[in-house]
Amino acid sequence: MDSEALKKYSALHPKPAGLTLQYGTAGFRTKAEQLDHIMFRMGLLAVLRSKAVVSTIGIMVTASHNPEEDNGVKLVDPLGEMLHPSWEEYATQLANAEEGELQRIITEICQKAAVNHHKDASVFIGRDTRPSSEKLSQSVIDGISVLGGQYHDYGLVTTPQLHYMVCCRNTQGQYGKATLEGYYEKLSKAFTELIKQSPSSGESQRHLKIDCANGIGALKLSEMESYFPEEVLIHVYNDGTKEKLNHLCGADFVKVHQKPPRGLDMKPNERCCSFDGDADRIVYYYKDATGHFHLIDGDKIATLISIFLKELLAKVGQTLKMAVVQTAYANGSSTRYLEETLKVPVHCVKTGVKHLHHKAQEFDVGVYFEANGHGTVLFSKAAETKIRQLAKEEKDDEKREAAKVLENMIDLINQTVGDAVSDMLVIEAILALKGLTVQQWDAIYTDLPNRLLKVQVADRRVIDTTDAERRAVTPPGLQEKIDALVKNYKLSRAFVRPSGTEDVVRIYAEADTQENADALAHEVSLAVYHLAGGKGAPPQP
Repeated sequence: MDSEALKKYSALHPKPAGLTLQYGTAGFRTKAEQLDHIMFRMGLLAVLRSKAVVSTIGIMVTASHNPEEDNGVKLVDPLGEMLHPSWEEYATQLANAEEGELQRIITEICQKAAVNHHKDASVFIGRDTRPSSEKLSQSVIDGISVLGGQYHDYGLVTTPQLHYMVCCRNTQGQYGKATLEGYYEKLSKAFTELIKQSPSSGESQRHLKIDCANGIGALKLSEMESYFPEEVLIHVYNDGTKEKLNHLCGADFVKVHQKPPRGLDMKPNERCCSFDGDADRIVYYYKDATGHFHLIDGDKIATLISIFLKELLAKVGQTLKMAVVQTAYANGSSTRYLEETLKVPVHCVKTGVKHLHHKAQEFDVGVYFEANGHGTVLFSKAAETKIRQLAKEEKDDEKREAAKVLENMIDLINQTVGDAVSDMLVIEAILALKGLTVQQWDAIYTDLPNRLLKVQVADRRVIDTTDAERRAVTPPGLQEKIDALVKNYKLSRAFVRPSGTEDVVRIYAEADTQENADALAHEVSLAVYHLAGGKGAPPQP
């Protein structure tokens, strides 16, 4: 390592005095002007990680659904998964090191993580459409170059596309071709094969309105459009040519405010969906004939996919184990439907995509979605091999056809990470094959009314949770109080958990009516305020 070059370049990307940042589930995220040194240092870290695992590593410059002024960065591990937790620690150390300590910390990381300096390093870089992203990705390149790493800059891509490229590269092309064309071809071929089987194939055109959050999704959908079969008509709104990224639009806005995005004109019973700013989340929605807005969130997406996959697995007659993974935020009605009606095992894990992904890997077919619309389906190697073999060799016509549909689903799903484009095509294919309208999909079960609140506290660490964040261990007395409050309402539950990023405590409550869900959430927020060191005025109903 050339310590003079490191010193020289590091000085060009100085750390603002007194700034400390934590590498969380979403990597680093903050105001764009505070990130230059972070980008440079994550370039350094990616080279070390690449040498340690002797594979290509990805770096994505994005702040997803955050406002346009923000930016962020996350690293992608060899199979397209999120950065290993032990390296999140190293990322935080490196990000917060003073100039003079950089060299020492890099040396320490190399020793702890057994980094082999003789190996070549390779890094794939991608970025979203934020005004600050291009300059920040240049800082990443500086970091990679200082340590002699090779890089390929994909420029503007969705986050899931970068995850996909990294996985393709490290599986020597087994997962697909590590190019945008490769991605579009793989998905569109599988989608076209599926749509061919649909009962209404060729007759009616399938219209879908898509709100792209004024982000990268719009750009990539327009590139992909020529690959779609002609019966699919997508209409893109909020394409980034006029308005600001994520402003009053996008999946997060629609989910939180339970209303349609700005800039999308909805007619009754039209299918609409929203991507988030980097296209790794999706939610669907429609307005009924009375003008009432209906949101179809990640829980209902997971349910639709599960119904479809379960039917196919039954048809191929294999004893493959399928399960759904949720977090405590999943609506109680979805959990009840999956377990009691569909008879599919449901597992609850801590909030955060990495926990869901990790758990889903334990099954032959693991479906996971967060309520916010981030999710995917994982197939075990054994399950995939079996399905592809049946699609080729099975003598029984019905079994073989079902296996072929499953094989196309495997190719259509981006198994590395939640992907709005891929998930949208999966949903559109299932609706077409099952001949379902958006209203029929919505009617599978009725969501329990719920309410999300947050309470500011002096220190979020006073709250500690267990049982996949569904029960509070500290402060003393809080869980007992919540249990007592929950008893006053029908079909109710409530839980509290500290935010991962700020000193607030998040509260979730559901009950038989909206009025009761609101009342329960408010009572729980008062309990948190009084028992967990609330700041400012007490919460108002």
